[in-house]
Amino acid sequence: MGMNCNRVEHFEESTMKIQTEIPIHQGISYAKLANLPPIIGLYSSFVPPLIYALLGSSKHLGVGPVSIASLVMGSMLSETVSFTQNPTLYLQLAFTATFVAGLFQASLGILRLGFVIDFLSKATLVGFMAGAAIIVSLQQLKGLLGIVHFTNKMQIIPVLASVYKQKDEWSWQTVVMGFGFLAFLLTTRHISLRKPKLFWASAAAPLTSVILSTILVFLLRNKAHHISIIGHLAKGVNPPSVNLLYFNGPHLGLAIKTGIVTGILSLTEGIAVGRTFAALKNYQVDGNKEMMAIGIMNIAGSCTSCYVTTGSFSRSAVNFNAGAQTAVSNIIMASAVLVTLLFLMPLFYYTPTVVLATIIIAAVIGLIDYQAAYKLWKVDKLDFLACMCSFFGVLFISVPLGLSIAVAISVFKILLHVSRPNTLVLGNIPGTQIFHNINQYKEALRVPSFLILAVESPIYFANSTYLRERILRWVREEEERIKANNGNELKCIILDMTAVTAIDTSGLETLGELRKVLEQRSLQLVLVNPVGNVMEKLHTSTILDTFGFKGVYLTVGEAVADISSSNKAQP
Repeated sequence: MGMNCNRVEHFEESTMKIQTEIPIHQGISYAKLANLPPIIGLYSSFVPPLIYALLGSSKHLGVGPVSIASLVMGSMLSETVSFTQNPTLYLQLAFTATFVAGLFQASLGILRLGFVIDFLSKATLVGFMAGAAIIVSLQQLKGLLGIVHFTNKMQIIPVLASVYKQKDEWSWQTVVMGFGFLAFLLTTRHISLRKPKLFWASAAAPLTSVILSTILVFLLRNKAHHISIIGHLAKGVNPPSVNLLYFNGPHLGLAIKTGIVTGILSLTEGIAVGRTFAALKNYQVDGNKEMMAIGIMNIAGSCTSCYVTTGSFSRSAVNFNAGAQTAVSNIIMASAVLVTLLFLMPLFYYTPTVVLATIIIAAVIGLIDYQAAYKLWKVDKLDFLACMCSFFGVLFISVPLGLSIAVAISVFKILLHVSRPNTLVLGNIPGTQIFHNINQYKEALRVPSFLILAVESPIYFANSTYLRERILRWVREEEERIKANNGNELKCIILDMTAVTAIDTSGLETLGELRKVLEQRSLQLVLVNPVGNVMEKLHTSTILDTFGFKGVYLTVGEAVADISSSNKAQP
């Protein structure tokens, strides 16, 4: 019993250390990814977690800078403004973009417009994340190889060209140190994936790398002239940055665009992470409350020298494994950052920037989910196409345009499904009153003299014309099949509307026109099980009156039986 207690205490102590370590190395590393000073990353790991702890609804969400939002902000701002040439303007735009992101996120929550982020489908996100991960990794070659003059472009071809062009600047000391620590980080990650109980190994590895590399450079400082270091970092808590917000000038449009793009991305990631861990513990995360919490967090952050933050998967995973029950874990993380800001900043003076590059590369490699891409290929070719378009858009065009392509493809897919609703031919399972898709159930048989169709979509103006033409095509094909097989004459078309959840005036008119066209061909059209507001609109529009007493039935079986008996009774 004593041994078990000691193990639990040791586990909790190790987890607590990891909780306090992650914000430090991630804050420094991801700020570099956004082309911001490392101190901004630490500021962003202090104030936002405190605000989320008060407002958020997730018990496990760990808040701070994340790789994708950092990359997007850095790439979008750097296309117009260089931090090295105009650091003040760059900081102004970064803080203003963060303010816009927060305002946009909070507005979505207040207006309950969270469905907007759902336009980023899983398929497009898989491609976008993979493409962004590769771009992030390639950008870190500057630090990994010790290159001084490097391109600001984010496309794969210019980056690789810059790496080759500046090969004379490669530093063998930097390369050896970089690949050594990268191998260490990837090895610990592999161990943690193989043995989940050792999750702490990969979580602690980045800070371990920072400490070891800092000590190494300090000891060899007289010989390590070719290894770039962070240098001086000012001590103290977040200074106010309200005076740096940029609301008037030629670059305001860039700040707004960057804020909206990073706001959507960070909100999508934060809510997805929160819902993932909530599902594992069987509790609900209030989406609108999360949007407001993340939005207010970023608005406050923009006024306290922070850039865009959201829920981080790695921080949240540590909270989850630590058994966190409330958002207080964010206060613990923020406290560790506070101690660092007040007392430990001089210790990072000799930290080599190459180690920050390796930490970023090791972190983003996990975003390349080739198994998910393969599953998309096997399950849905259209989803796979969306994934690949998003992936190559990020790689060869730009990160923002890659995101735009992802959203456009998602919207196109929605429009495609809405405008081309699925219709099925149903057949009867012998000996039952059950009717199923004849292509899916081989035992389902066509009912003589009947064509039974099921519509699996709401009927709107966008698809009503297509639906009318598709049903008439089914009728022609059925008549040709009957003629070829010398079967019974087609007399009735049954339209199963169980899956039609909504209908508009165009859809109602289409049903009326369809009934008239079929009536001219001596064919009867009947409706089965129109539900909810569909039935109400049929009544209100008086279209139902044109179908007559035997124009609507509750089940397909009832319709077939009643119409068959009526046909037999006729002379």
